[in-house]
Amino acid sequence: MHAIEKILAKASGRTFVKAGEIISAKVDFAEINDLYLQTIKSFDEMGGEMVWDRNRLTFVFDHYAPAPTIKSAAIHQEMRDFAKVNHLTHHFDINEGVCHQVMPEHGVICPGTIVVATDSHTTTHGAFGAFGTGIGATDMATVMMTGELWFRVPEIIEIRIEGTPPKNVLPKDVVLSILGKLKADGAVYKAIEFSGSYIKQLDVPGRMVICNMAVEMGAKTAYMQPNDAVLKYVGERAQFPFEVHYSDEDFAFSETHHFDITHLSPQIAMPHSVDNVVAIEAVPQIKVNQGFIGTCTGGRVEDIAIAAKILKGHKLDRYVRLVVIPASKEVLQTCMKLGYIQDLIDAGATISTPGCGPCLGAHEGILAPGEVCITASNRNFPGRMGSVAAEIYLASPATVAASVKNGYISDPRQV
Repeated sequence: MHAIEKILAKASGRTFVKAGEIISAKVDFAEINDLYLQTIKSFDEMGGEMVWDRNRLTFVFDHYAPAPTIKSAAIHQEMRDFAKVNHLTHHFDINEGVCHQVMPEHGVICPGTIVVATDSHTTTHGAFGAFGTGIGATDMATVMMTGELWFRVPEIIEIRIEGTPPKNVLPKDVVLSILGKLKADGAVYKAIEFSGSYIKQLDVPGRMVICNMAVEMGAKTAYMQPNDAVLKYVGERAQFPFEVHYSDEDFAFSETHHFDITHLSPQIAMPHSVDNVVAIEAVPQIKVNQGFIGTCTGGRVEDIAIAAKILKGHKLDRYVRLVVIPASKEVLQTCMKLGYIQDLIDAGATISTPGCGPCLGAHEGILAPGEVCITASNRNFPGRMGSVAAEIYLASPATVAASVKNGYISDPRQV
């Protein structure tokens, strides 16, 4: 069996599972964000009284934090009331940040566990050797009541990544290049294991970026075998006991794809599809109105650090904006201590509260008709960040910083 299958087998009380089987498995941790008040309504309609385990369920207020409307404020209020009644051990309010960053920081994501959340980018947690997947409100209500959920055991694709990329070519470039070749439907309801020499030595933030974007290929979940960096990170934070699983040597993947990134260029996903990917050399000098560095894809310390390095001592053009939103309070505090926030403010950037911000077109930097934004986030379909008449280009944080520095989409290797 593959490690993913072993996780599912253990959680379902079985010794063996295979692709295509429907199983009922115990969930190790569940998270609900502030887009999904419907989960509480479904929980009530299904006869729920108290959640199955107050230590293994949390709310994270990240999509509308701080609340930009009366409606979102009312949603927060109702979710807080539910959390209080159920005495939830873990509760992450408007000051904490994006769920996929906050949960690992607080030690509730561990190898070998099943993590479900009301957010499609829950594939991020494959970076820690967990089975992470997004689910809807009704399924989540079932988990809230019982701690269990049905799963179809997915086929598993291997993506082997070899080599060391050039300077200022980041994990975001790596995963965009893969997306450009395998396309947005390349792994629908399948799992992806990312492997190879590049993954073996990759740090925790880089792993999170790549697993995060797996869902953009349609993947149900993503997986990376934990390395020493992961085990050190988890070991310092873990709130629960955990077990690292290993795939059997004779496991046969449904597909295997090989990528050599030794000579990879920075990559750009052109409007209006995440798989419309080209190398930076093929992109004309497109003027930008806004750059965005943040979210569960591009708002970590390393992302903000490289932007600060590129922009230190420079002043943005008065008509070019850069919005920087750290992925969590911990990230913000670290970047403040290291001086990155001050460097970016001096350059003319706007720093906003940790959270999702304009990634979903809610607040803190949404786009007007006709505007062009280059962003380190994860989606670029029409209307994702505001007006349907805006254009969104996906890139690495280094490319975003280089582009706002020059005022047009630019190669970070040349700044």
